[in-house]
Amino acid sequence: MDTTVGIVGWGTYFPEQIEVAAQLVEPTGIPEEILREKMGIRQRHVAGPDDTVTIMATQAARKALEKARVAPDRLNVVISHGSEFKDHLVWNAAAKIQQNLGAGNAYSFEMYALCAGAPIAMNMAKSMMVADASHEFVLLAAGSRENDLINLQNERSRFMFNFGAGGGAMVLQRGATKNLILGASAFTDSTLSETVVLTEEAVAEGESSVKGEIVGRLDVQHSDYMGARLGETSLDNFVKVISESVEKSNASLDDVKFLGITHMKRSFYLQILETAGLTPDQSVYLEDYGHIQSVDQVLAVELGLAENRIKPGDLIVLAGAGTGYTWSAVAVRWG
Repeated sequence: MDTTVGIVGWGTYFPEQIEVAAQLVEPTGIPEEILREKMGIRQRHVAGPDDTVTIMATQAARKALEKARVAPDRLNVVISHGSEFKDHLVWNAAAKIQQNLGAGNAYSFEMYALCAGAPIAMNMAKSMMVADASHEFVLLAAGSRENDLINLQNERSRFMFNFGAGGGAMVLQRGATKNLILGASAFTDSTLSETVVLTEEAVAEGESSVKGEIVGRLDVQHSDYMGARLGETSLDNFVKVISESVEKSNASLDDVKFLGITHMKRSFYLQILETAGLTPDQSVYLEDYGHIQSVDQVLAVELGLAENRIKPGDLIVLAGAGTGYTWSAVAVRWG
C-alpha cells in the first residue's frame, strides 16, 4: 500500500495594523476604485516592528500545531518556505522558528521559490516523508512582509502594490488518512530570471535606501519584455501546472471543486478560473489580505473552509506563481 501524507493542521497570523484602499490612493496616485476593483486591493495587513518573518511564521505554526494536536517535540522537520527578506541575511530562519516553538527533536532548513513556494514545499516535504519512515510530522511555515520593499511611487513596481504581511503554516503527517497531498507540478521560465531584483534606483526620493540589513527596493528590469512575456505565457503556464497536478492525481479538471490561488489582479484571477472550468464560488479572492507570498495557499484553504467552499471529499488545487518566473500547483483530496 502506498504511503500517504496529509495535512493535519493549519493556521495563519496577520499583524493588527490594516491599510485600506483609500490609504493607498495618495502614495500610489491610483484612484480608489481602480485599487479596489481592478487591482483587487480592498485592504491589506501591514507588519509592525515586532512582526518579523519568523515571529509571524511561528504564530501561525502554533495554531497549526494546536489544530493538529501535535506537541512541538513530536516534529521531525521544520521547513521555512517564506520570504528572503527576513530577520537576518544569510541565515536559517527555519532554525529560529524551531527554537521559538521548542521543537527540540527536529532539524530545520529553508527552501525558497518566492510566491510559488507553498505547492513546491508541500510536494518536497511529502517526498521526504514517503522516503524516510522516521519523518512522521513535518511543519511547513512561512512569513512575509515584502511590502516593506516596495516604493509605491515606482510605476514599474505597480503589480507588487498588492503585497501584504502575514504568516501561514501546515503540519503534515506520514500515514495520514485525511487531506491527502496528491500530485504536483511546477514550471520555470528562466528567461524572466532577472526581471525582478533589488535596486537602489527604486528607492523613493528622500527615503533611506536601507531596510533592516538590505539595501534597495524591489524593482522591475526589462519591464517591456516581462510584460509581453507574461501576457503571452502566464495563463497557459497556470493552466499547465494545475492540469498536470490533477492528472498526476489520476483525476481531471472536471473533478476539481476548489482552487486556492495566489492573489493577483481581479481580471486575471477570473480568467484563470474560467479557463480551468471553475467559477468564483469554487475559490476565494484574497482582496482583504493582498498577496502574502507563499502564505496565500494556506490562507485560501482556511477561508475556503470557513466559507463552506471546501467540503469533505473535494479535490482541491493550490497554485501560485513567483518571480523567477515559476508556476506551481499541488492537488489535495480534502477530508
